[in-house]
Order: sequence, then structure tokens, then C-alpha cells
Amino acid sequence: MVEIRWTPQAADDLEAITNFIAADSAHYARLFARDVLSAVDRLTDFPYSGRSLPELNDPAIREILFGSYRIVYRVKSDMVELLTVYHGSQLLDPSRLTIDESISLK
Repeated sequence: MVEIRWTPQAADDLEAITNFIAADSAHYARLFARDVLSAVDRLTDFPYSGRSLPELNDPAIREILFGSYRIVYRVKSDMVELLTVYHGSQLLDPSRLTIDESISLK
């Protein structure tokens, strides 16, 4: 089992998406956040279950496709570091993936 850590960027992304959904429905915003957290939780046992990020040539940087969203993470020896969460219709900005500061959400 590996530890899951969220970078401030990824946590901010999830909050912004949830707030956007909540403008129409607080109920669906809560469901979305819960389902994203459940999808990420599976990485504790299966850190390589997401696909390699097609834009980069780095097997440690992977993603979970969740509906229309992409959850990008980095696999390290003893942890998974969530890097960003964004809508799949947007282009990936690789500069958002260089964040080394992360927080543990336990």
C-alpha cells in the first residue's frame, strides 16, 4: 500500500471544479467530489492502474480518466502524488506538473 498525497494545485483544481458544479447543484457537486476521492483511493493498492500520460514520455506520470476529467498523478517509491485534476477538453499544461510540495489528506 502506498500513501496518497495531493499537491496544492490538485486540491485547488478539485475544489474549483466542485464549486463550479455546485453553482447548479450542491448535491451533484458532493457526489462528484466523493466519486473522485473514491477513484483516487484505489491507487493506494494499484498505483500503476492508471494509464501513462500520452503527452509525456515518463512512465511514473499517469492519469485516471474520470468521466470528462483527467486526474494526473506521479508514482513515487512509497507514494502517489496527485498533480492536477482538469477537464479533458482542455490542453494539458506540463508546467502544472512540476509541483513538488504535497499534502496528505487523511
